[in-house]
Amino acid sequence: MGSRAIYLRVGLLIVIGIAAVVGLVMFLGGESLRNATQMETYFNESVQGLSVGAPVNYLGVTVGRVTDIGLVSAEYFRNAPANLRRATYRMVVVRFVVSPNRIGRALSAERIAEAVKIGFRARIVTQGITGISYLALDFVKPAQFPPLEVPWAPRYPYVPSVPSTFSQVQSAAEQIANQLKDIDFRDIAQAVLGLIQALQEEVKSGDTHQTLVALRTLITQLNDAVGKADLPNLAAGISQDSAALSTLLRSGKLEAIGTNADKAAAEIAAAARTLVPLVNTLSHTAERTNTVTADFERNMIPILRDLAATAANLRETTDALRAYPAGVLFGGPPPRQGNNSITNNGGGR
Repeated sequence: MGSRAIYLRVGLLIVIGIAAVVGLVMFLGGESLRNATQMETYFNESVQGLSVGAPVNYLGVTVGRVTDIGLVSAEYFRNAPANLRRATYRMVVVRFVVSPNRIGRALSAERIAEAVKIGFRARIVTQGITGISYLALDFVKPAQFPPLEVPWAPRYPYVPSVPSTFSQVQSAAEQIANQLKDIDFRDIAQAVLGLIQALQEEVKSGDTHQTLVALRTLITQLNDAVGKADLPNLAAGISQDSAALSTLLRSGKLEAIGTNADKAAAEIAAAARTLVPLVNTLSHTAERTNTVTADFERNMIPILRDLAATAANLRETTDALRAYPAGVLFGGPPPRQGNNSITNNGGGR
């Protein structure tokens, strides 16, 4: 009897505690949800983690709570044809209440249709790794998430839903997995192995091997050349040349050379300007000389022709004097060749 009394007292204490908590919740939330607006949405995915009484948040602010969760086929299509029931087997209806005092009159039941047109949507959000979820209301791009057209008349104002972040990630993962199934990894692996073998053969005996051998020979020759070169003396000579160049730069002789070069350039430019008129004068003189020479040649040609004729006449006269001097001097005819022969013959007799 004593143990039963203890169990009875403990049970009563638990019931009283639960009643007190429920009363406190009703007392705190009753005023804010007394004139609440009832709404509903539909999800084509699992709503695991979302339970009745879960908060409804708008931009991170709690504005209501979930009141009912069920299947669309049980709520709207109990007596509907089989084809309509099959279309709704994977759809879940979630009803929730929103306090107008918390969310404002802009999202009241009378203006919910206008809000839906500009992107007012509901989604399930999971809190961390606990698995507990809540319903979040937000505005999204209407073109990216168009509202779902339902073939039934909703009992309460309808707020379209968008897939949850987990559902989107899962869908993307499934698409990637389906794409990976279409990839033939065996052929890719064989192609990679063939490529590796070809590279190995190329390194062992191909052009790459010959290039490496030539490069090794070149490096050896460079090492020999560096070893044979007298680098300390070469470095000392370079240092001396650098010191001499620095001394020359500090002495200012280069500046004097540059000044003299500028003066020489100026004088050369002045001389060039003076030579231009001189060259023009020489050109005119050459032209005039050519003209005078041409005139002289034209005048000398008749004189030279007369001198040639006179020289021809003198040559003939000289020949005649040499052959017949008497005839030229006294005007007599020259002796005949036949009489001279007879005379000479008779005289001989």
